[in-house]
Amino acid sequence: MQLALEQAQVAAAENEVPVGAVLVSEQNELLAVGHNRTIGSHDPTAHAEIIVLRQAAKNNKNYRLINTTLYVTLEPCVMCVGALIHARVKKLVYGAQEYKTGAIQSACQLLDETVFNHQIEIESGVLQQQCADIMSNFFSRRRAEKKLTKKNRLND
Repeated sequence: MQLALEQAQVAAAENEVPVGAVLVSEQNELLAVGHNRTIGSHDPTAHAEIIVLRQAAKNNKNYRLINTTLYVTLEPCVMCVGALIHARVKKLVYGAQEYKTGAIQSACQLLDETVFNHQIEIESGVLQQQCADIMSNFFSRRRAEKKLTKKNRLND
């Protein structure tokens, strides 16, 4: 999870929403790392989880990522949960909850559904405070920057 947090810091430095993700094999071999790139790439699907799944699938030459574990700093959204199911990721480990769009336990509990032909193990709350802090610090900074920009426009 520490490596995922480092990726979240990279995202924040790029003015992306600071979410980082890491995918490892059953033997704990690092398969892919990534962070949100939706803003810079003008791609609404460029979430950290999707970036990592694409990278690992391409490297493995297989869209099935069986017996892998995804570490991500924030609870995944519906799109990302769907991708995890399709990729057959074995386990999901995440840090902070995403109260507005989280699809594991917050906004909805997508993986509690029994209609899917693949079930994912879930572990939540890993380095939760650090993962939550990076998000809240990022948005506090963004609000302050916006306020300053507005104030400067009024003073011009």
